[in-house]
Amino acid sequence: MHGPFFVYIVTNHTNTVLYTGQTGDLLRRVWEHKEGLADGFTKRYKATKLVYYEVADDRNGALYRERQIKGYSREKKTSLIEGMNPDWHDLFVDLQH
Repeated sequence: MHGPFFVYIVTNHTNTVLYTGQTGDLLRRVWEHKEGLADGFTKRYKATKLVYYEVADDRNGALYRERQIKGYSREKKTSLIEGMNPDWHDLFVDLQH
């Protein structure tokens, strides 16, 4: 299956939790997180704010990158986010336009 695929990080309103995932449809997947349709970690911790994403060429690349980011320390994830989104605003809003 060919892309684009996306690796993304969502957080809660206080930026205290980080969840990394991957998807072939970023808008739909983040909307699912916002609506509480994605059971598990993001629903439990109300991680609904998209603060980072990147594009991968295919599913394997996205899965590899997701695992890589999940292995990062909090500090390294924060640096990744702040390199793209220094104010930690919700990128979902920008993607909808």
